[in-house]
Amino acid sequence: MAGFAVMTAVAAAGLACAGAADLPGGAFPHVVAAVVVMAAGGEVGITGDAGVLGGAHAGLSVLPLSVSLAGALTTGYLFLRPLRHRAVARPRELLARGARSALLWLVPLALFALFAHHTFRLLNGDSPLEDLGDLLDSTPTAGFRADLPATLLFGLVWILGLLLIALLVSRRAPLPARLLRFHTAVRPAAFATAALLVGYVVLGLAVGLVAAATQGHAPRTLAVLLLGLPNLAWPALTLGFGGAWQGRAEGPFGLPMPQLLDRVLRGPDLSTVDVSSLARHDGRAWWLVAVAAVALLGTGVLAAVRSPAGVRPWQHALHLGVALALATLTVCLLGRIQAQFGLSLLGIGDDSGLGGKVELTPSLWRTTGLGLVWGAVAGFLGALLARPLRHPGRVDEPAAR
Repeated sequence: MAGFAVMTAVAAAGLACAGAADLPGGAFPHVVAAVVVMAAGGEVGITGDAGVLGGAHAGLSVLPLSVSLAGALTTGYLFLRPLRHRAVARPRELLARGARSALLWLVPLALFALFAHHTFRLLNGDSPLEDLGDLLDSTPTAGFRADLPATLLFGLVWILGLLLIALLVSRRAPLPARLLRFHTAVRPAAFATAALLVGYVVLGLAVGLVAAATQGHAPRTLAVLLLGLPNLAWPALTLGFGGAWQGRAEGPFGLPMPQLLDRVLRGPDLSTVDVSSLARHDGRAWWLVAVAAVALLGTGVLAAVRSPAGVRPWQHALHLGVALALATLTVCLLGRIQAQFGLSLLGIGDDSGLGGKVELTPSLWRTTGLGLVWGAVAGFLGALLARPLRHPGRVDEPAAR
C-alpha cells in the first residue's frame, strides 16, 4: 500500500505540473489512476470515436518510469527491511512473504484499474469540424480505460520481478541455504548495475532541475522529471556505450523529451537515434560517451569492491557483462514509446493536423550486445583498479617471521 501511496503522490504532482489538473469533467483523479496503473505494470487502452460518419483510432504504449521507480524503491525497501538482520531464510518463508506482498499489490491495483476510465469530447470551440459534427451527430471523443484482467496479469509479473530483483540486489537479505553459493556470482554485479541505473536517474534529476531553474518552462520540465525521467536517463546510458534507437515523430504533438531528440525524429522515414545522429544537431551529445565511460568504470570498481578477494578479474568481467546485458534488455523493453491518434470526419482530419504518431524503439540486438561487451570490459578493468582497495572478504597474507 505504501508503494501505491508514493506512486499516487508522484503521478499527481507530475500531472499537475503538466496542467492536467485543469482537465474538464473532473478527469484529473481518473488520469492519475491511469498513470499509476500503467506504472504498476497494468494496461490502459486509448479509445476514440467520431460517430457513424467519422473514424478515429488511437493507441498508447509507454511506461511513466519515474512513477514506477518510486513505487519499486518503496516496495522493495519495505519487503527487505524485516529480513535485513538474518543470514538464512527458509524457502517457505520467502514464498509466504512474496505471496503477501503480491496480494497487497494486486488489491489496490485492481481498485485503481476500476477507477481509471474517462472520456473527453474533442474539438471544443469554433472549429468547422465541431459544427459539422454536431449537425451529423458525429462529435469526436477520446478516452481511456484500464483492462482489468491484463492489468492484474501484468501487475503480478511486475511485482514478482521486483521482489526477485530486490533479493538479488540486496547484500543483507537472506537467501535459502541452497542458493548461498550464488551470492558471490550474482549479488555484487546486480547491486553495482542497479546503482548505475539509479545513479543515472539522480544525474538526470540534477540536470533537469538546473534546466528548470535557468532555461524557463519550469512546470513542463518538472512534469517530465516526475513522470518520465528514467525514460530519458536510461536510454542515454545505452546511447553512451554505443547503442541505438529508432523512431519517428509526426503530427502536431511530439515526445516529452529534449528538443534535440525531437529534431532527429522529425524526418520522412524512420530515423536512427545514436550519438552520431544527435551530434550532427548538437556536438554536446558526445558527452554521453564520456559520462557512460566513467560510470561503467565506476560500476566495475563497485562490483569488485563488494566481491570477495578470491574472485578473479575474468570472473568479474563475466558477472558484470551478464548483469549489464540483462539490465540493458530490461531498459530496452521498458523504454519503448508508441503513441498514435488519428481522427477523420467525412474524410477530413488526418491531413489537417488532427492526427499524429510518435514511436521510439530500441535496436535490441545491437544495444544489448554492446551492453554485454562493455559490461565485461568494465568488470575486468574494475577488478584491476580495485586491487589496492580493501574490500569485503579480503584475507591478508600472514606477515613474514
